[in-house]
Amino acid sequence: MSHSEDVEACLPAFAGSFYVAATVAGSRARASVLRTAHGPICCPVFMPVGTQASVKSLAPDELRALDVQIVLANTYHLSMRPGPEVVARLGGLHRFMAWDRPILTDSGGFQIFSLGHLSLLTDDGVLFRSHIDGSRHFLSPERAMEIQEQLGADIIMALDECIPHTADRSYQKLAMERTHAWASRCQRAQRRSDQLLFGIVQGGMEQELRHDSALYLSEMDFPGYGIGGLSVGETKAVTYEMIEACTEVLPEVKPRYLMGVGSPEDLLEGIDRGIDMFDCVLPTRIARNGALFTRTGRLNIRNAANTLADEPIEPDCHCYTCTNFSRAYLRHLFKADELLGLRLASIHNLHFLLDLVRGARQAILDGRFPAYKRDFLGAYRSTDQAVRIAQKERWLAAVRVTSKQGSGSAHGKRVASTQK
Repeated sequence: MSHSEDVEACLPAFAGSFYVAATVAGSRARASVLRTAHGPICCPVFMPVGTQASVKSLAPDELRALDVQIVLANTYHLSMRPGPEVVARLGGLHRFMAWDRPILTDSGGFQIFSLGHLSLLTDDGVLFRSHIDGSRHFLSPERAMEIQEQLGADIIMALDECIPHTADRSYQKLAMERTHAWASRCQRAQRRSDQLLFGIVQGGMEQELRHDSALYLSEMDFPGYGIGGLSVGETKAVTYEMIEACTEVLPEVKPRYLMGVGSPEDLLEGIDRGIDMFDCVLPTRIARNGALFTRTGRLNIRNAANTLADEPIEPDCHCYTCTNFSRAYLRHLFKADELLGLRLASIHNLHFLLDLVRGARQAILDGRFPAYKRDFLGAYRSTDQAVRIAQKERWLAAVRVTSKQGSGSAHGKRVASTQK
């Protein structure tokens, strides 16, 4: 098969059905289709992040023009503002944000990690202070399910515990076991049959724990599986090792979602290791800072070299930005702090990643994925690893400082498990 429409015709009609259309010799890469209540998703797929029910600076019609299949919204942030009850009364997320295609909501587990100084974590759940006004809230697996059912996304995630990559093995194991217990509670608490509940593999940076977590959750028979707790400061080599430890165990007949990972090289390496779904704030976040993806690496549009550059960001790119505007114009917009610059940069970066993953899918269907990956990575210059890790640490520190300023002097900690 060479067209996603042909693949779609083979897929059963019920939500949650998953069909693998093609695989590649010598790789775990596969082209597949996942059906949801709001339509099919052709995988591999990149999901733009709309944390507050909005992909920053872009309207839904712009996302549709990019052929975005599915967007992600954040349970923690939407539970704080405007609140799940408000969204439910207004018809659920699809109506609220005028988006008629699939939506995935995360569980809030990553926010527990990134806002950890504001929380008290126990086996029951997480007591935390809002980063907005300091008000106290409690998030349990049951409450995470209740919130996500009120929001009404097509794919929802079990509550998990994401830990620092520097945690010792004893705490990695403790957090993994807590995540497993919470996954079971989420399954029991789920009420809506039109939402696909994914379990999340944890286990820190230990291959054995990752393997055990993937095996344990596989036996729980979720409709799909997330791989969480990666790209949080570890090296890429470790990230890829952890992915392999998971995908060699997770069921072939279920979708696999690598959470929070989205650099071009990571997308291709993840696909090669059997990942079907990705999300990340990276393309829109760096776009707002003037960093643009090209086939040879990132371009800083603010550089003086672009002052008279009459060419587009990428000559062979067919996105709205590249077909209409020069590098010089984009540099002007950024130097003048014009909002249009943020939108045009975000459109290009999302188009770049979406096109890269669509190309990978077609290459799998055509049996040429290894060459597709080799050709792209041979020309692409990745961000220096030390720089990347430092940027990640600065971003996490900024998140924690911002949330601390918004909630007073709350301090948080994690409590050891009391389960036997």
